Amino acid sequence: MRTRFGHSLVLTYALPPDALAPLLPPGLSLDTYRAPDGSEHAFVAVGVVSALDLRPAGLPALCGRDYVLTGYRVFTRFPTPGGRTMRGLKILRSDTDQRGMALAGNLLTHYHYRLARTRLEIDGGRLRVRVDSRDHRADLAVTADLTSRPAALPAGSPFASAAHARRFAGPLPYTFDYEARTGSMIVVKAHRTRWRPEPVAVEVSTLTFFRHGPLAATRPVLANAFHVADLEYGWHRGSRRALDGTPR
Repeated sequence: MRTRFGHSLVLTYALPPDALAPLLPPGLSLDTYRAPDGSEHAFVAVGVVSALDLRPAGLPALCGRDYVLTGYRVFTRFPTPGGRTMRGLKILRSDTDQRGMALAGNLLTHYHYRLARTRLEIDGGRLRVRVDSRDHRADLAVTADLTSRPAALPAGSPFASAAHARRFAGPLPYTFDYEARTGSMIVVKAHRTRWRPEPVAVEVSTLTFFRHGPLAATRPVLANAFHVADLEYGWHRGSRRALDGTPR
């Protein structure tokens, strides 16, 4: 698939590793960070993307359609046969503003799309996003200030520096999803151009995802917020791998 990101805003929240580890399938491990005070943190990315001219690879842009996509992902690692690891994201939830995208996305991918009402707009140098999910478990309202970049890290962030925070600026090159039927990991690799995300200051007035399910008792801390605009983006066809990383 190919698209152009009009805007991509990703908020990364720090949580205790013990809270996120039970959400991972076999084969994946948490991608964690040890703060200067010695505490260890795992992370969930909350991403909003305006995907423009989204279409299958090989078709011209005029054949594509525009969508707003939102997603919740855990930062994870997956082994390779050579002993190294791939850094990527494990899907927790995905939402989209159009029924056709939800139907086609769930038919062709493991992203588990749900339908939501979304609004993404630029207002005087501010990016305003509102998402109203049908079950109200993924409602989101956030405003990003695009006029003063780069912004400082959010108060309470565990990262020692912006450079450390940038390592956890989604999306990452890989997305992982466990296929129980075959006991395999589906690995989807992305490709992108001019990837230069900038830290931005954000005001989050609504975020219901952490109020429900297994994360309801947690207290996530906003660790960073990055924005990038106007870049070409795409996904290669997913590959199936054994849990030790060997291609199948």
